[in-house]
Amino acid sequence: MGGILGNRILLTAIVADATAQALKAVVYLLIERKWCPERLFGSGGMPSSHSALVSALAAGVGIREGFGSTLFAVSAVFALVVMYDATGVRRSAGRQAHVLNDLILRLGHVLEEGFEHRALKTFLGHSYPQVLAGLLLGIAAAWISLG
Repeated sequence: MGGILGNRILLTAIVADATAQALKAVVYLLIERKWCPERLFGSGGMPSSHSALVSALAAGVGIREGFGSTLFAVSAVFALVVMYDATGVRRSAGRQAHVLNDLILRLGHVLEEGFEHRALKTFLGHSYPQVLAGLLLGIAAAWISLG
């Protein structure tokens, strides 16, 4: 099967991402003792689906093209940028959203009657362990599928 559907590296990365999203919902259920379907599609949480996706891509390229190839270098740098962003900018944005949500609730009585509070999403980024778990999941997916 040719074309995009025959691209095992791409399909492996997508499966790693979907697996991480499913695991994220299960981990949330085990820790919080409640089902949250948003965890199947939302960002943030354990493991990082972004890290699983890009590490499966980079590992798959390394397995197929060689770990000394230019294509692996490009995909590895791309993966590092995505994982850095997940632990830096997006995590900080999630923390800020949490603080703003709390502030709005505490000051709600001060605001005008017409103010409608819509909670900001706080599951935006990842901790280092979450990114590491996603990284290991992605590499494992690539080795299983392509190794």
